[in-house]
Amino acid sequence: MELTLEQIELWAKQAGLILKQGFGKQHKIGFKTASDLVTEVDQRAEAFLTGQILQQFPDHTIIGEENGTIVGDQTACWYIDPVDGTTNYAHGLPYFCVSLGFADHSGSKFGVIYDPMADECFSAERGKGAFLNGHQISVSGVDDLKRSLLVTGYAHNEPQKLDRNNELFIKLNERGQALRRMGSAAMNLANVAAGRLDAYWELVIKPWDIGAGLLIVREAGGVVSRSDGSQNELLKPPCSIVAAAPGVYEAVLEAIQ
Repeated sequence: MELTLEQIELWAKQAGLILKQGFGKQHKIGFKTASDLVTEVDQRAEAFLTGQILQQFPDHTIIGEENGTIVGDQTACWYIDPVDGTTNYAHGLPYFCVSLGFADHSGSKFGVIYDPMADECFSAERGKGAFLNGHQISVSGVDDLKRSLLVTGYAHNEPQKLDRNNELFIKLNERGQALRRMGSAAMNLANVAAGRLDAYWELVIKPWDIGAGLLIVREAGGVVSRSDGSQNELLKPPCSIVAAAPGVYEAVLEAIQ
């Protein structure tokens, strides 16, 4: 069976329905670390997605947030985050999504991010542009950091990076028009791709958080790299990311470095 973007969109929306049905209800919450939550909905949604993929592509590799890595063909690799923004989800804050990325021997090929509360499906296929609910999107045309709406993310369970993150937050908050920290890497990337945010960075990030969004940003005309400016964002853990409109990418990268 040939994999298509439409198939991935369908799976993301089906997983999103699981999230939506559980939203606002009492959850069984576990703690991977003091600030890294997991709910039964994360596990249910990932089990659904993993099952759908393996049923049709049993030889594929799957890198998921909750179930770890299922080793298979290294040239057919999935990046699954069933609930990106679990802390938001557990608190009833509707800024979370399903994120599904797929890479082949040439790199990222498909990316889908689905926000079930807003019913917004961001998607991209390599070389074919980026879309929101079927309408093509592009990053913003802003070319001045002082007019930029920026976003970042960082966790308290990375103490070696906490001081640096706080320093960068202050620095870029002063240099940009405004700065947000909203709790979902995938949603941040989707909103950069849609031109709602102008730049996003994170110094320590997991591959499943960005496996879909980095392609969507690139296909929307944005620039994506690691925080040191190099490529191969998914291949050399620990991952980091800078994603921005071309007009402000260099200014953001310079500030971080």
